[in-house]
Amino acid sequence: MPELPIPYYPISRFYKERFGTKVHKISVATAETCPNREGIRGMKTCNFCDQWGSAAYSKNLEKPLSQQIDEVKKIVAEKRRAEKFLIYFQAYTTTFSRVSKLREQFELALSYPDIVGIVVGTRPDCISASFLETCNEMAKRTFMSVELGVQSFDNPTLEWMRRGHTGEESIKAIHKISSACPDVNLGVHLIFGNPNETEEMVIETARKINSLPVHNVKLHHMHVLKNTALADEYAAGGFAPMEQQKYFHHCMVFLQHLRADIPVHRLAAFSSRWDELVAPAWTSFKMEMYQGMLSYMRDRQATQGQHA
Repeated sequence: MPELPIPYYPISRFYKERFGTKVHKISVATAETCPNREGIRGMKTCNFCDQWGSAAYSKNLEKPLSQQIDEVKKIVAEKRRAEKFLIYFQAYTTTFSRVSKLREQFELALSYPDIVGIVVGTRPDCISASFLETCNEMAKRTFMSVELGVQSFDNPTLEWMRRGHTGEESIKAIHKISSACPDVNLGVHLIFGNPNETEEMVIETARKINSLPVHNVKLHHMHVLKNTALADEYAAGGFAPMEQQKYFHHCMVFLQHLRADIPVHRLAAFSSRWDELVAPAWTSFKMEMYQGMLSYMRDRQATQGQHA
């Protein structure tokens, strides 16, 4: 039976087109904090963020970078059969530290012969001139990508999330990075499933992305983890996670209005630490969630870019 086509442009296909082989990310954690946790400008920790600061492997926070790369690379190589890798500086806010330290970490990552590039996760209000200069230099040597935690362009939603930045600041940061580093691959992270979210808001987000110098997107759904402000709000009845089918619909509508040439990292969040997940339960089932999303789109003959 022939394999059904994927109804969106997955980042894995982009990587294979770019590098000519299967490439996977190795998530590492080198940052220790972020502006929110430090209370910069009176900010508070984002309502959805747990104690690990989005680290894929929480135990990595205490390990040297070289050990993280060696251990995770071995796991990913065996599990995914990948031969080339990108080092993804993921946890907390990587750019909320000295650029000289970042340079050392980048150089260490690139010393591995099977590492073909660097990906840095950061936020719109942590883009310094020295960081941009470093990105520009790295982009002339290797694949350099910056993933910006935009999460939403809707200011009331950002205030509810306690992000500490506005949608306008996110747009300004996107243009700033694109202008200063034209060779940098720029991505944005978005969270759907927020209070008062409408289909029209989702469509407007796609249109905004289409108009910006953005090269890829990563989608998450708002889910509740233990020991977060959102967990307290959920317990008090102030927040109800979006039902799976409604999230599938919002995700589908976003993709339909997103340009077909923009690769997508993932379609939803996934909680690998089951004991920390509060709700919704479907966040724990990665493959069922992914296959369900594909089936939802296929059943409706929906594809990325068909309404862009």
